[in-house]
Amino acid sequence: MRTYQGQPAGTVARARTLRRDATEAEKRMWQALRKTFPATKWRRQVPIAPYFADFFSFAAKLVIEVDGGQHAGAASYDARRTEYLEQQGLTVLRFWNNDVLANTSGVMETISLSLREKEAAAQRRKGEGDQPPAPGRQPPSPSQG
Repeated sequence: MRTYQGQPAGTVARARTLRRDATEAEKRMWQALRKTFPATKWRRQVPIAPYFADFFSFAAKLVIEVDGGQHAGAASYDARRTEYLEQQGLTVLRFWNNDVLANTSGVMETISLSLREKEAAAQRRKGEGDQPPAPGRQPPSPSQG
């Protein structure tokens, strides 16, 4: 079996199984992400060693986790996992199954805010629009033709 970007053999098969056996909340999240953010490329059950991210946008460096009852007693595992992912430069958003199923629009709004914050931070890093011309220098004038 082939490896996936340095992942152990079997990782791709495991990711496929996780996608195939998605919970109702994960299915709802997948549909909502694709509908609400069509310009954002999302992937499901992405291996980020040694973990699998439920949903991941490479461009936004955003991981979305949908936690159900099986996670209720796994707070320390989730904390280690979140810490690892954040050390990789990723942002992690966690939602309970109940929230995804009962308040999908609220969950999408939270994700939208995070995406907008990331976009604004990227624009600031590029320096777009936030620095006036240096003193004594005139901005370039448009060509007259």
